[in-house]
Amino acid sequence: MKKLLFFIMGCCLSMSAWGVPAVVDYIFDGDTFSAQVELEPDIKITVRVRLINVDTPEMNGACSAEKIMAQSAKNLLATILPRGTNVELKNIKDDKYLGRINANVLLSDGRDVGLILIDSGLGRPYSGGKRRPWCK
Repeated sequence: MKKLLFFIMGCCLSMSAWGVPAVVDYIFDGDTFSAQVELEPDIKITVRVRLINVDTPEMNGACSAEKIMAQSAKNLLATILPRGTNVELKNIKDDKYLGRINANVLLSDGRDVGLILIDSGLGRPYSGGKRRPWCK
């Protein structure tokens, strides 16, 4: 199983410069969802995708305000990416969690999902490293 996963990740990573089509399956929180990716006509996998350029509040946040914002961010992401939505994954990178990738996610009209969350005020720019707390 590990060998198959590494093969799949290698395929995704090598295609990331051009973008990889995916279909949204399930929203986990404000910046993570699962999607089905077609590697070849008869080979499909489901992966967890974390938006690469945005940080949203955590569902199990440190304060009630963060938890409320986290639910709002999740709801917004579910509105932007309802199940079955076709998206394009770009700049795919391996994640610290096995089975999850990081990627820019583009809608069919070219809009970046992470930027939509940032513009809404339910996310903030994130480029890696330690995240700032949401609670004051």
